[in-house]
Amino acid sequence: MKLKKAELKDFLDEKVKLYNNPKFIDSDPIQVPHEFSKKEDIEIAAFLTATIAWGNRKSIINNANRMMDLLDHSPFEFVTQHQDADLDRFDGFVHRTFNSEDLKQFMKSLQHIYKTHQSLEMVFSKYAAQNSLQHSIHEFKKLFFDIPHLERSKKHVSDPLKNSAAKRINMYLRWMVRNDNAGVDFGIWKSLSPAQLSCPLDVHSGNVARKLGLLKRKQNDGKALAELDTNLRKLDPSDPVKYDFALFGLGVFEGF
Repeated sequence: MKLKKAELKDFLDEKVKLYNNPKFIDSDPIQVPHEFSKKEDIEIAAFLTATIAWGNRKSIINNANRMMDLLDHSPFEFVTQHQDADLDRFDGFVHRTFNSEDLKQFMKSLQHIYKTHQSLEMVFSKYAAQNSLQHSIHEFKKLFFDIPHLERSKKHVSDPLKNSAAKRINMYLRWMVRNDNAGVDFGIWKSLSPAQLSCPLDVHSGNVARKLGLLKRKQNDGKALAELDTNLRKLDPSDPVKYDFALFGLGVFEGF
């Protein structure tokens, strides 16, 4: 489907209006952090939810809610106050390849981030480039595993500088940074701008982007993300990832 740039923009802008609304929350993992009101609770709940956001959406939501139960529905308090003995409660937790040992590691790593860098937002904004957060993600991963850690847990935080599309962490950043006035994305990280965000590239958004001529590269990797980013910024340089709603909606809800 080849559309001229102006037609393509109009087509996608309509789809953004359709899917970037509160009804979207009901079927999306973003509903889990929406249960909280305190900034730190939202950002931790969102980070953990995004970390396991692959596979069946229902099972992602169920397991993310289970994590919130295990954190006594006070993620920030648990992360910052827990002792090692408190982590035994995670035994038996599993989502695909993310297991209880990984979750324990993530608790320790998050505690380390809050103790040494004040907040998750501070880490990402410290290393942000003018129009990209991909270097920030790379530095965040280094800091996250800056303490004694399990080698196996490292695969659960992607590194764009190793040519990963880093879909889950880019989605997380969309949730935190983008203020959409529609009540879906949170926009609670004011030190960063939506112009710096990258689209969460997955099978659905990649396939739709290729059909619309926004992406030529076959693999969904870091190079494909750079290509898609460039093309989405031509449509809206100030808020390129709003088109994630259009690409995802077309793929998942319309079988485009």
